[in-house]
Amino acid sequence: MIIEITDDARRQIKEMLQQEDEGALLRFGIKGGGCSGLSYSLGFEYEANEELDVVEEINDIPVVMSKQDVPIIEKTKIDFKENMMGGGFSINNPNAIVSCGCGSSFRAKDNEGVPDKC
Repeated sequence: MIIEITDDARRQIKEMLQQEDEGALLRFGIKGGGCSGLSYSLGFEYEANEELDVVEEINDIPVVMSKQDVPIIEKTKIDFKENMMGGGFSINNPNAIVSCGCGSSFRAKDNEGVPDKC
């Protein structure tokens, strides 16, 4: 298993999947940007590229990830937290060496020379 999806996150994702067309996959990965160099990408799509992506069933959720992202997101834990202000996904990535104060961007070993912009 490349990543972990907690039961709380699974429940929230399943709820969101009900609003999508049948066959939707959860896409998890990274993209360039954010004040620390990288940010997470979480959304739905309907097709995976067999050459570029890996698809895994994780806690009853079909997840598609770019093969290129796997070394950076491996062992990442996706959780969902509720509080008085609402709720949101939290991502705990052991491969992140620096996380921004905003909580949505990070730096991994592969991009450790990128300066912070916070």
